Amino acid sequence: MKKKILVFKHMPSQNPGIFRDFAEAQGVKFIEIDLHAGDRIPDLKDFDGLWVMGGSMNVWEEEKYPWLIAEKQAIRHAVNELNMPFLGICLGHQLLAEAMGGKVDKAKNYEVGLFKVSPTIQGLDHQLLHSIPTPSNWVNVHLAEVVQPPQNAVILATSKHCDNHIMQMGKNAYSCQFHPEVCEHTVEEWMKIPGIPKALNELLGVEGLAYFKSSINENLPVNNANSLELFENWCRLVFD
Repeated sequence: MKKKILVFKHMPSQNPGIFRDFAEAQGVKFIEIDLHAGDRIPDLKDFDGLWVMGGSMNVWEEEKYPWLIAEKQAIRHAVNELNMPFLGICLGHQLLAEAMGGKVDKAKNYEVGLFKVSPTIQGLDHQLLHSIPTPSNWVNVHLAEVVQPPQNAVILATSKHCDNHIMQMGKNAYSCQFHPEVCEHTVEEWMKIPGIPKALNELLGVEGLAYFKSSINENLPVNNANSLELFENWCRLVFD
């Protein structure tokens, strides 16, 4: 029987991406809901795992996005009480930190583009990072970051500009600040998010934005190979 993973999305373009291609081989079925679109959170006990994807909103914008309150409660319930297999990506990484008592704030040094991510001492021999080259280039688009990890969090990877790139909470909960889900149409979909092209152009400039797109596309085969390793490792960790 397939494992059913509930996926919290916050916009259509922030989805499991390349992991959808890997799911069948791992016996995984994604059940995707969009909280920003008004979808209700179902009973978590009906699922075998929970993924929380990215989004252009910030974890502290609860007045603007009131569904964030219930989402954080659901994450805390999933991790603390249900011990559910969990993976958070970008905003999902930050939401896990906030839900578990950490703190997220604007990044001192934002990361937009490909950045080298390296394991910490705790991550060097961790099964989650098995067979993934170190350091590895991963796609990043984040202006906020986890500035204070939750108590008992284990930081498994870091970059030059961001101390917390991969985090573990308890036995089954993992999260990453970068975007391992990127596939051939992801960047094009990101560019359709209102305000994103303008914001990236202001941050990177015209030439920088062009390089952002081309470098991600050129690195995509390597990125996807590493993402497959990450997905297989995660499944072995939480389901075996």
